[in-house]
Amino acid sequence: MKKSIVFFLLISGLGFSQQKEVKINNLPPKSENFVFPVITYAGNPAVADKINTFLQVKELEYIPNSGGNPFKLASTATNSYSNYVYFYDWEKLETPKNILTMGIHGEASGAYPEEFEDWKNFDLRTGNFINAEDLFRAESRKTVNGLIQSRVKKRVNDFLVKLKSEKNPSEEVQDQIAMYEDCFIEHTLNGIRYFFGKDKITFVAGRCSNHAMRALDDLGSHELEFTYKELEKYLSIYGKNLISGSEKIGQTGPGNKLFKGKIDGKYPVTVLFNEINEDDSFSATYWYDKNKKPINWRGEFIHDHFSITEDDYHSEELKEWVPRALIEADLKGNKISGTWQDYKTKKYLTLELEEL
Repeated sequence: MKKSIVFFLLISGLGFSQQKEVKINNLPPKSENFVFPVITYAGNPAVADKINTFLQVKELEYIPNSGGNPFKLASTATNSYSNYVYFYDWEKLETPKNILTMGIHGEASGAYPEEFEDWKNFDLRTGNFINAEDLFRAESRKTVNGLIQSRVKKRVNDFLVKLKSEKNPSEEVQDQIAMYEDCFIEHTLNGIRYFFGKDKITFVAGRCSNHAMRALDDLGSHELEFTYKELEKYLSIYGKNLISGSEKIGQTGPGNKLFKGKIDGKYPVTVLFNEINEDDSFSATYWYDKNKKPINWRGEFIHDHFSITEDDYHSEELKEWVPRALIEADLKGNKISGTWQDYKTKKYLTLELEEL
C-alpha cells in the first residue's frame, strides 16, 4: 500500500519543467493540407532527432535531410499506400514528464477519403516510440486486453439495450442493431491507438462500422479511460519508471525503434523497424546514410531472431515479388548481428546494428 502511495505521489508531484524544453513547430513548407509537427528539445537534441526521423519516415515516407519537399509522396498519392494523406493540425497533450504525446488530425484516401485522429507517444528519455505492450508485464497483457474488450462490450451492449427498447423501431434503427450486434470487440494492446494524460491513459478502440455504415454509427470510436492507479499492478518495470518520472528505463522490444550500423563493415545504414505484429511478422524501412533512399524489408521476429526479405521488384510474369536479399540476424541486448545475402550472387555480407 505504501509503495502504491509513493508511486502516485511521484506522478502527481512531478513538475513539467522538462516538458518546457520540448518545443513543437510546423515542418516546412507548411500549407493548407500539411500542418505537420517537428520537435526541438534543448535538453537533448538527439532525442528530438529520433522523434523527427520516426515521424517523417513513418508518416511521410520521407528521410530527413534527403532533399526536396517532405510532403511530396503523401500529397501526390505516390507513397506505398497509393493514396494521399493530409495532415491538418496537431496538439501537444499534458502528460507525465518522461512522455511526449501528440494528437494528430488529418485525412487519408483509401477506397474513400476519410478524416482520422491519431496519437503518437514518445519516451523523452530515449526518443523511442512507446509501444502499448511494453507498458505491461508479459503475464498481465492478456488481463489488460480483457479489460479493454470488456469496456468496449459494455459500451456497445448498453447502447443496444437503448436501441432495442424503442417501440416500432425504424429500418435505420434495425440496421443499427444488426451492426452493433456484429461489432468487433477483440481489440488488443498490439496496434491499439492510445494517449497519455496527466493521471490516466486512454485507449482508443476502432468503431463498429465500416465506411459504408458510418452514418449509422452513433457511438464512433471507443475512448476507454484507465487511471494509472487502476493499472499499476499490471505495469512492467519500464511502464512504472516511465509514468513515475524515474530516469531508470527497463528493457523493451525492437518494434518501432531506430537502429544504426553498417553492412559489410563499411556501408553506414539506418533502420526503422515497425511494430512486431501478434503473428511475429513485421515490416521495416532502411536506407544507406549516404544516399538516403528508402528500402523496404518484411520478415518475422521469433525468439530474438530476425528472418528478413528485401524485395527487388514485382514480376508480372511470376505474379510475385523477386527478392534482392535475404537477411538472418539475432538481437542481443540493444545490438543486432547477422548477414545480408545477395539473392542472385549468394554472396554474404555482415550486418551489424545498434539501437539509437
